[in-house]
Amino acid sequence: MTKPSAAPRSAYPHFLTIPTRWMDNDVYGHVNNVVYYSYFDTVVNEYLIRAGVLDFEAGATIGLVVETQCNYFSSLVFPERVEAGLRVARLGSTSVRYELGLFKEGNDEACAQGYFVHVYVDRLTRRPVALPDALRAALEPLAVSPGSKGDTDGARGAALA
Repeated sequence: MTKPSAAPRSAYPHFLTIPTRWMDNDVYGHVNNVVYYSYFDTVVNEYLIRAGVLDFEAGATIGLVVETQCNYFSSLVFPERVEAGLRVARLGSTSVRYELGLFKEGNDEACAQGYFVHVYVDRLTRRPVALPDALRAALEPLAVSPGSKGDTDGARGAALA
């Protein structure tokens, strides 16, 4: 199995700076792998909330994570600040594939990169629904086309609904 190469910082149109916390480090002296997923979740949901398309308390449509993946390239350590990059690799009819890169503050090379897929569902029935127009409009500026510079898995993203 060949490990993918890290996408450059320029491949991500949106960034959020996240401070690491003392509790993020594990007994090996670096940020624990499960915390990276927390950073992924943070940058996506921060973007959606600020764009006005996520009402996590009362919105009729919610995103459920159905797939995740992460590749690790180098360690993050408290008290570093993480710059989390976000892009959209696939806007489907009911799903979105978010791709993320985690960078040490000011660095151009990702420490980790990954993705997760949200399937958007009705809050009550949990059945898939079409992406709301406002959500689609908020995500379009983050969209990258398959095969573009830094695309880590365009063919796989194209297979999503």
